[in-house]
Amino acid sequence: MSLNDPITIAILSQNHRLYSTRRLVEAARQRGHHCKVLDTLKFGIYVDTKSPRLTYRGEVLERYDAVLPRIGASIGFYGAAVVRQFEQMGVFSLNSSAAIAVARDKLRSMQVLSRHDIGIASSAFVRDKADVGLAISELGGAPVIIKLLEGTQGVGVILAESEKVAEAIVETLQSTRQNVLMQRFVKESRGKDIRAFVVGDQVVAAMRRRAVGNEFRSNVHRGGTTERVKLDEVYQRTAVRAAQIIGLRVAGVDMLEGAEGPVIMEVNSSPGLEGIEEATGVDIAGAIVDYLAEHVRYGDPDVRERLNLAKGYAVVEFTITENSPLAGRRLSDSGLAERGILVMNINRMGQRFPVPKGSDVLCLGDELLCYGPKLALRSYLPTPLLKSNGSR
Repeated sequence: MSLNDPITIAILSQNHRLYSTRRLVEAARQRGHHCKVLDTLKFGIYVDTKSPRLTYRGEVLERYDAVLPRIGASIGFYGAAVVRQFEQMGVFSLNSSAAIAVARDKLRSMQVLSRHDIGIASSAFVRDKADVGLAISELGGAPVIIKLLEGTQGVGVILAESEKVAEAIVETLQSTRQNVLMQRFVKESRGKDIRAFVVGDQVVAAMRRRAVGNEFRSNVHRGGTTERVKLDEVYQRTAVRAAQIIGLRVAGVDMLEGAEGPVIMEVNSSPGLEGIEEATGVDIAGAIVDYLAEHVRYGDPDVRERLNLAKGYAVVEFTITENSPLAGRRLSDSGLAERGILVMNINRMGQRFPVPKGSDVLCLGDELLCYGPKLALRSYLPTPLLKSNGSR
C-alpha cells in the first residue's frame, strides 16, 4: 500500500443513523476511503488454529484494513470479543480490545490510573454494608458520588448527601446485583466538568459542560450546556497521559477542575462527537480518520514483542530520579550507549522526544523508553520493576 492509497474501514456501530457514526462515515468518504458500518451483534466469531475468522450476517467477512469500534456499554463483552478477533486477523483497530475492556470498567480503569502520578477522583469499592461508613470516611465524608460500574451518559450516577442516604443507595443497588463505585465529591467543581477529546498524543478539542438548575451531572444527555474551552498545558498533558495509561489511541477524558488541578473522573473509549463538535467547531471525525489512515499506512508494530526476540535483551521504561547518575547529563555523556542501551523515547511531563539526540540533556523526572541488555539496564531500575518488565 502506498501512502496515498485509500483504505477500507469497518465502523462497528449498532445504529448507522447516530451522529457520531454518520460523521465518521462522512469524514472517511470525503478522504476517498472505503467505509462500511457493521452491526457489532451480527458477527460470528470462529476460532481455529492459525485461521481466526469472522462472518457477518452468515457470510464470510470481506477484508478490511482497519476497524473503528463504536461499542456501547450494553454490548461491551461481545463488542470487545469482535474487536479482538479483528486483531487476531491482523486488522488494525483504532482502540485495542484490551484498552476498551479496561475503559469500560470504571473501577478497573481507576485502579490502572492509580499507579501513576496523575490526579484521579479518590474511589472506594465495597460489598459489605458495614464497610460503607468507613469508605465514606476514607473519601473525606459525605456528600459522595455513587456510580454503577458500567453506567454511561450520566445514567447510574447519584449524589448522596449523607452517609445514611449513601448506605441506603448502595444497599438497594447491590440487592439488584449491581456493582457500585463510590467517589469523593469535588465540591469546587459541582455541576461542571471538562471533556477533552484525545486523538493520538494531542487534545484536538475540549469543552466545558455545565449542569442545568439543581442537576449536578453535566452530561449533555442530561440537558447540560457546553462551551468551547482552551485547556492549559497541565490539563492537556493530564488528558493525553490518562488516555495513554489506559492504552487508548482515541478517548474522551472527563476531568473536574479541582482546587489543586485536574481530577480525572472517567476515560471513555467511544466518546460521542455531537456535543463537542457543535461546541468547538472542530472536525474531530476528520482527525480520527486521518489518524487511523496514518497508522494503517505506517504500521503499528508491538516494539517489545519484536525486539525481545533477542535473548537477554528487554524494552523497559524508567524514570530519572534524584539518586540517578543520569540527571543533568547530556545523552552522549550518559554512558548509556557505551553499555549497549538505546534510548528510543523521552517523555518529559507529557512532551515526547522520539529518537533523542546526543546533545539532549536528561532531566529529573524524565521517563526513558530504552532497549538494551537486561544486565546493563538492571542498574537503572528498581529490582521489582526489572523483574516485572524485564521479560516483556
